[in-house]
Amino acid sequence: MLRLLFWIALIAAAVWFWRKLKAASATPNAPREPDAPPMVRCAQCGVHLPRDRALVLEQQWYCSQAHLEQGPGSRER
Repeated sequence: MLRLLFWIALIAAAVWFWRKLKAASATPNAPREPDAPPMVRCAQCGVHLPRDRALVLEQQWYCSQAHLEQGPGSRER
């Protein structure tokens, strides 16, 4: 009985060590996603878009020239 427990513990330790070694070698090769640009919400329609593509007027962000001309939408959203 003691021999059986010894072999079970030895196999479990080997599997644990193999998984740890395999995970450590795979981690540095994973590609890193680039940082996302800051997002803003259109004051008219509520669509989120990158801040560098948005239009700003009086601290309000808009997704297009048409929405900028219409002004802020209703606050029911």
